[in-house]
Amino acid sequence: MSKSRLIWRYLLAGVLVWVIGSQLITISQIVWYQWFNPTSSAFIDAERDRLRSEVPPKVIEQTWVAYDQISRHVKRAVLASEDSGFADHDGVEWNALEEAARANIEHGAIKRGGSTITMQVAKNLFLSSDRSYWRKAQEIMIATLIEFILDKRHILEIYLNIAEWGVGVFGIEAAAQHYFNVPASKLNPWQSAWLAAILPSPKRYDLNRKASWPDRKAQIIIRRMPQVALP
Repeated sequence: MSKSRLIWRYLLAGVLVWVIGSQLITISQIVWYQWFNPTSSAFIDAERDRLRSEVPPKVIEQTWVAYDQISRHVKRAVLASEDSGFADHDGVEWNALEEAARANIEHGAIKRGGSTITMQVAKNLFLSSDRSYWRKAQEIMIATLIEFILDKRHILEIYLNIAEWGVGVFGIEAAAQHYFNVPASKLNPWQSAWLAAILPSPKRYDLNRKASWPDRKAQIIIRRMPQVALP
């Protein structure tokens, strides 16, 4: 065997070991989350570093709340807005991904993601906000592992507790207090729909709360909420 071919074999073996090793680490973390709540996420860590560099420095607002301490209205609103088929799919909506891929090809850039709630949990916990097809492939792979290891209620609980809802605002409890001065358990249908409406651009609407678009989208979400199945 030539020296160059031997080098390539070692390089390939090294890559395979790295991929398998990184996935074992990810799997062990997901298994850990069966019994222990995530104390942070890749997104929270990145935002914490950004806020520390501001003058004056700011801190992250986040308080974990259990699934049963979160208003049913906000669970329905978030699913109606983000992932109406959450209770039934296996973590990936392939039709949505196909539609997103077609739209991205037409625009010549990655504009849509087609992510489910589970895929967003995968991205928020382990990945970054970068948009690329490689990162989307990672998102799909990790989402599949999450669905295999965790039940739907816990996946939704994690999502609601780590989702970004404003400048340094993470999780539904912090969001409820930040915008409405109430606990997550007391959010009413309109408040829940409004919070779900700002999820795609939370920082933007945190800084511009008089914008009319979230109100219009909230009206649509409220009409959809009764049809959503909770896990």
